[in-house]
Amino acid sequence: MNKFKGTGVAIVTPFKNDESVDFKSLGKIVEHVITNNITYLVVLGTTGEAVTQTKDEKRAVIDCVIETNNSRIPVVVGLGGYNTRGIVNNFRENSFEGIDAILSVAPYYNKPSQNGLYQHYKTIATASPVPVIMYNVPGRTSVNIDAETTLKLAHEVKNIIAIKEASGNMGQITKIVKDKPKDFLVISGDDALTLPIIAIGGKGVISVLANAFPKEWSKMVALALGSNYKAARKIHLRFAEMIDELFIEGNPAGIKATLSILNIIQNTLRLPLRPVSRSTYTRISRLVDELITVTY
Repeated sequence: MNKFKGTGVAIVTPFKNDESVDFKSLGKIVEHVITNNITYLVVLGTTGEAVTQTKDEKRAVIDCVIETNNSRIPVVVGLGGYNTRGIVNNFRENSFEGIDAILSVAPYYNKPSQNGLYQHYKTIATASPVPVIMYNVPGRTSVNIDAETTLKLAHEVKNIIAIKEASGNMGQITKIVKDKPKDFLVISGDDALTLPIIAIGGKGVISVLANAFPKEWSKMVALALGSNYKAARKIHLRFAEMIDELFIEGNPAGIKATLSILNIIQNTLRLPLRPVSRSTYTRISRLVDELITVTY
């Protein structure tokens, strides 16, 4: 599972002013992160505004990323939801050529029990033609995948290879790291917790920040994975304020503002999401100016 150790980036889906998908800018983002040392791409996650896209748009976004990537680095596609049968049907209806794994968020809204979560992930992992990375983000789903459930799946279902942990619960994450199988990966789902999670045995991050600063964040992760915590900490702390600003008015509003300041995409989101306020945009712009002058 070495291909998923390091820095994955949850890439945004750029939109034009009319809110249609901006495929030219999507290609620019893919090139931007690949040429700046990102380990793998994550497409159609929360940051990619997947929930506001049609089935045809999602397929077109995946195809654009696969074509632009041209097999240079692994591609992970977000495929999850609260309908287990629907996810399984998706496997049967779509090609997975050029896709190395799926990232599957815990079922949201219907709030399953821990047994329901176990059976959900076991079912989709059994049906999936590619490895599965679980995604625990209770702040969005209203349900937490307990450490015991994660560990049971990690030990019993071989096609589940990792978990993206965004619970913010370091005690829970520590338990998973301590008792997981050797080859099972614990991946940070929170830029702000990347360094401490790696320090206890995590193997990287699926990052939002790295859309804008892939070279710097990849270097921080590589230094941490190499146990050079002093150098990694310097970069981590340098970006701490920026990370806070990225999420203060929601994701991906903050990162899209940042990418527009860097002239990579337009600052367009689909409702119900809206661009950040003028005051937040001004603070992000100031931070971008400060950060791009620093060499690591």
